[in-house]
Amino acid sequence: MPARIIDGKQIAADLRADLAREAAALRERGLVPGLTVILVGEDPASVIYTRNKQQVAAELGYKSELIRLPATTTQDELLELIARLNADPTVHGILIQSPLPPGLDEEFIFSQVHPDKDVDGFHPVNVGRLWTGQKGLVPCTPAGIMHMLRVTGIDPKGLRAVVVGRSNIVGKPMAALLLNAHATVTLCHSRTRDLPAVCREADILVAAVGRARMITADYVKPGAVVIDVGVNKVPGTKNKIVGDVDFEPVAEVAGHITPVPGGVGPMTIAQLMKNTLIAARRAWGLPEEG
Repeated sequence: MPARIIDGKQIAADLRADLAREAAALRERGLVPGLTVILVGEDPASVIYTRNKQQVAAELGYKSELIRLPATTTQDELLELIARLNADPTVHGILIQSPLPPGLDEEFIFSQVHPDKDVDGFHPVNVGRLWTGQKGLVPCTPAGIMHMLRVTGIDPKGLRAVVVGRSNIVGKPMAALLLNAHATVTLCHSRTRDLPAVCREADILVAAVGRARMITADYVKPGAVVIDVGVNKVPGTKNKIVGDVDFEPVAEVAGHITPVPGGVGPMTIAQLMKNTLIAARRAWGLPEEG
């Protein structure tokens, strides 16, 4: 039997609808979540991403601001802006769009966003909170995947999970979240020996390696949950993208699978909006969940 498709597009739409209702209830109390996105330079993909994030925030009823800065912006000028936003009580989430232009120390700049406003979940304090099981802001893609698993009725507790890819944005925080959910986790990378055999042990297999269709059917345990984080452009096409998973053959083996597009991708912005609302509620001294 072919795998059940995990519809990330619908799950994300449902989450956004819940957030919109919660934001509306808060506005009746005079409380408005605020998200500020900073774009430095004119990278075409970044322009699209930041516009989408701002638009979704506005649709949910958040206070949404996009600050566009020229590529010639100095590091001191950017740090001054971040300091001002850190001190602004109407701004609950700050997101700096990556990549930054050459000459700007991206790692240092990101670390200057206050951890409680770091809705990307990249600040070292939030990374430490995640790995020590404390409450913090969690990177959006892994947090969105955990939301998808919950909605689909998949409990990682006691299961074997394998994450392929060890990036700070997806792989490492994904492993931490699964570990915190009581899965037994293996984090793999390009130097993992006999990777297909390791992956075949997984009840939950997360592919976040950035190589088109790398995960083939012989990597997958029958009935496993396969989460495809990859977004890879197909050479010779204008806009076609594929994931890290060879979808059709793997779907014949897996029990559940996310498609590309329409799987993990839509969850990332939805989770960003949830992180912003969490940050706002914490700032107001309210419980995280409304």
